[in-house]
Amino acid sequence: MNLLWLQSAGCGGCTMSLLCAEDPNALELFEDAGIDILWHPAISEATGAEARGVLESVLAGETPLDVLCVEGSIVTGPRGTGRFHMLSGTGRSMLEWCRQLAPLAEDVVAVGTCAAFGGITAAGNNPAGAIGLQFEGAHLGGALPESFRSRSGRPVINVAGCPTHPDWVTETLLLLAGGNFGDDALDSFNRPRFYTDHLVHHACPKNEYYEYKASARHLSELGCMMEHLGCIGTQAVGDCNIRPWNGGGSCTRGGYPCIACTSPEFENPRTTFTETPKVAGIPVGLPSDMPKAWFMALASLSKAATPERIDRNAKSDRIEVPPKPKRERT
Repeated sequence: MNLLWLQSAGCGGCTMSLLCAEDPNALELFEDAGIDILWHPAISEATGAEARGVLESVLAGETPLDVLCVEGSIVTGPRGTGRFHMLSGTGRSMLEWCRQLAPLAEDVVAVGTCAAFGGITAAGNNPAGAIGLQFEGAHLGGALPESFRSRSGRPVINVAGCPTHPDWVTETLLLLAGGNFGDDALDSFNRPRFYTDHLVHHACPKNEYYEYKASARHLSELGCMMEHLGCIGTQAVGDCNIRPWNGGGSCTRGGYPCIACTSPEFENPRTTFTETPKVAGIPVGLPSDMPKAWFMALASLSKAATPERIDRNAKSDRIEVPPKPKRERT
């Protein structure tokens, strides 16, 4: 399987994340799966004329293209020309390259939320005109039209995340290489369901505090971060806490609230990332699949039943009261 990777407007964090893949590492995994990287701007040795030759060979149809991976948002400025971001030495914008190469690929993969929806590059007033490959924010129609389909008949596969989990990228590519990417494999934003059928809330180590609504008020405290610190893990899709990063990490495991980085337009929240917006003291963002009245009723009961151990530990940066055995030894 021939893979071409282009790096558009972004920080390169998704490539950095991919290189953190473990057991096996990404390069060993690609080799074992028969995935040939035609060119990657950070990994490949080819530069200059040699790299341009690879691109021209694909464009001319001399080298078959199975997967086109694009990392980073597509810049359309100024005035829709894309010339704010030129692919060095080619005289063509990244926007033009993506539009020319995408129809030649068996599949097109947007690596990270920037490539999928515009992401951080599109934040604020978006002076660069940053958009995703097939989405502009939450709306279809990006650098490629809503009707675009690759040679496989699939739309752009949006492996969203900021950065994306290395396993999300490698698992997507392995499924494509093995011909096992099914017709029902994508959700409504064309993200792979193997990770978006889960919530970040699933397997979060703070779930005991969440159950009793024992809330942290400051970063680094052990309590649930939903009520005061902006965590939206009960609404955000991703298996971040089921398959931890680098063998054991995630945002919430590290004491930072989930900011829903797999979602379109996460870069423009109504408040700061570490603040929970409220109306009359009630958080605006409640669990996505639970009626508000039920949640408030259960929250009141949970708070009333909170054990002292959980209440004290929630407001501390370490365990102050350990759990006791059911019967104390005398």
